[in-house]
Amino acid sequence: MSKNEERKVGERGQVTLPKELREKLGIRGGDEVLVHEEDGKITIEKPLSREELAEGYRRRAAESEALAEEMDGVSREADEYLGDVPEW
Repeated sequence: MSKNEERKVGERGQVTLPKELREKLGIRGGDEVLVHEEDGKITIEKPLSREELAEGYRRRAAESEALAEEMDGVSREADEYLGDVPEW
């Protein structure tokens, strides 16, 4: 949506979202949206779907696993380089 569109707020506080935005964001009648105030502006967002959220968790778990493997390798290299470290 390249231009601002004025919308009238109904008696019950309802506003119709422009069709172009609904189609672009995949919002259909009955869908839930997130509404919040930020710096004096009302923001409406499409929430993450369960699938999107699950994919984010899977990606984060894979990144954590890769980091743990890398740190394990670095730790082994340090042990080989430093040898036995005295107990403190």
